[in-house]
This record gives sequence, C-alpha cells and structure tokens, in this order.
Amino acid sequence: MKTIKAWARKLKQQLLTLYLACRDNRVPWYAKVFTACVVAYAFSPIDLIPDFIPVLGYLDDVIIVPLGIMLALKMIPEDVLNECEIKTNDFNEDNRPKNWFVAILIIMIWLTLILCIVFKSTITI
Repeated sequence: MKTIKAWARKLKQQLLTLYLACRDNRVPWYAKVFTACVVAYAFSPIDLIPDFIPVLGYLDDVIIVPLGIMLALKMIPEDVLNECEIKTNDFNEDNRPKNWFVAILIIMIWLTLILCIVFKSTITI
C-alpha cells in the first residue's frame, strides 16, 4: 500500500511539474499542446470514463494518465523540467490549478451520448 501511495504522490508532483513546464516559453508548441491536454484531463474533476464503471472506470487513472505524463515528460527539455521540479515544491493543495473548461467539455460529451441513446431508443423505424 505504501508503494501505491508513493507512486500516486510522484504522479501528482509530475503533473504539477508539467503544468509549470507547459507555461514556459522554451517548451516547443507541440509539447505544450500535448502537456496541456494531459494536465487538463488529470486535473479535471470529471473522468472521461466514470469510476463507477467496473474495471474501465479506473483505466484512465491507472493507465492513460501515467502514460500521458510519461510521454509529456519526454517532450520537454531537461533544463526546463529541472527548473519546474524545483518550483513544484512551492505548490500545495490549496493553490492547485483546476480546469473547469475540460470538466464542462466532458459533461457535454456525456450528455450528448445520453441524449443520442435516449432519442435513438424512442425513434422506431
């Protein structure tokens, strides 16, 4: 259990590092776009696959987010990462960034899917 908690803490620290790196002008544009998507999704209060769905609900938390973090870390220059890791130590839970735009976007996707299912089931051919 301690290993899992340490892994989760490291992921959280890496996300904050990526958040800071994404705002740095020395990071290439393609790395910024990818990093911004990873960070926005990870910080979003809503998952693409809800956690109440057995097995699949935790798929994004266990596989997708760490994989995105790993790829984003490889795209960012080493010197920028080193500086951002130092700055990460100054962050705490109270000033953690939240991305409500992504949360609203995911809610809209789910509502659209639900509406499509409802209207498709009420329309008979």
